[in-house]
Amino acid sequence: MKAFNTFDAELRRNLLILFTAGLLFWSSMSSLLPTLPLYIDDVGASKQEIGIVMGSFAIGLLLSRPMLGRLADERGRKIVLLIGTIVAAIAPFGYMATKSIGLLILVRIFHGISVAAFTTGYSALVADLAPSETRGEIIGYMTLATPLGLAIGPALGGYLEATSTYGILFLFCAELGFVALLEIVQVINPPVQTQQQTEGNDVYDGLRLPNFWQILGSPRVKVPTIVMLLVGLSIGAVHTFVSLFLKSTDVDFNGGLFFTASAISSFSIRVFAGKASDRFGRGLFITFGIFCYVLALILLWQAHSVMFFLLAAIAEGAGGGTLISMMVTMMADRSMPQERGQVFAICIAGLDMGIAIAAPILGIIAERVGYRDMFGYGAAITSIALVLFLTQSSKNLSNSLRFALGLAPDDYALKNLKLRSEEL
Repeated sequence: MKAFNTFDAELRRNLLILFTAGLLFWSSMSSLLPTLPLYIDDVGASKQEIGIVMGSFAIGLLLSRPMLGRLADERGRKIVLLIGTIVAAIAPFGYMATKSIGLLILVRIFHGISVAAFTTGYSALVADLAPSETRGEIIGYMTLATPLGLAIGPALGGYLEATSTYGILFLFCAELGFVALLEIVQVINPPVQTQQQTEGNDVYDGLRLPNFWQILGSPRVKVPTIVMLLVGLSIGAVHTFVSLFLKSTDVDFNGGLFFTASAISSFSIRVFAGKASDRFGRGLFITFGIFCYVLALILLWQAHSVMFFLLAAIAEGAGGGTLISMMVTMMADRSMPQERGQVFAICIAGLDMGIAIAAPILGIIAERVGYRDMFGYGAAITSIALVLFLTQSSKNLSNSLRFALGLAPDDYALKNLKLRSEEL
């Protein structure tokens, strides 16, 4: 936490408000992780329909992310944070108002906008504020709001679902979103950095890619986006089906406890991973994160006891605690402030797409082979992401392998490109 002591009072206040809002937001979101599939099951949906409803959340993310990323770059990060918290406060009333599968899909799509907006604004703003030399440490600490929220939310959501009604649960989610909104209102929006402010920097000028498809096609963005898409399949499988898988077994382990254990694991590893990445590079921790997701799915595939489910939760949390925060940090290293919202939006949209594909497709697989073997298929798919990052994360195979194992710097990081241009 030494880096925070070097900041002025206004910056520390901004970061504290952001962290609090993030904690409330993710508590609201995650309280539905173990409970919403059960609610959809109670209204009479099939396994495939449960997957479609849960997966439609990512449709809202995918449709809105490009626009929200550009909005964050052009109008500032605060406006997209406000959009995210407003939607988080409204959407739970939609679940409470209907039991129609079609309408639940629409509400879920609308709810997806909240995560698209909040994560894009939050990541871009924190990356803007963090000095490059301590970027990994600051982002690591600030993203602790996510696992803390993911620890609190499922436990409270599972408790409310078991002891009261779904109506009370949805009201609780809406209230958390509203309080997060009140926090974001207090954020002091920093000035938007424009392209003109970086005129004269030849390295940055050569990398300026304002067009969506140009950014997506750039090697510095394309491979991380595909990796996130493949990992999104495993995340979607776990978040959508693990509670139902537990319900179908004789194992006495609550779905809410699974997500709480996962969040504790995520929190624990983020405490040191971010700072360590400033020293050892982002690649090593991204590789570790993908491997943890593969391991989690293998453990779920073979799970027949509480211990297996607990180990799977720990591995899943370790994967999320390293991969997502380190991927955000790596993309911050690879982008300029005036394009950062779009770069983040595109890369994380890969994750959204994976989650969107996971729920309906793996739901069909689960109908045919069962939940257990479905997780085995997920492990195989996520292994492809690991191979891809090991071989394609840098400019050639040798550099990619070295970067992915923490033995070489990131060839696409702007500071490294600048140093090489000065040497030339």
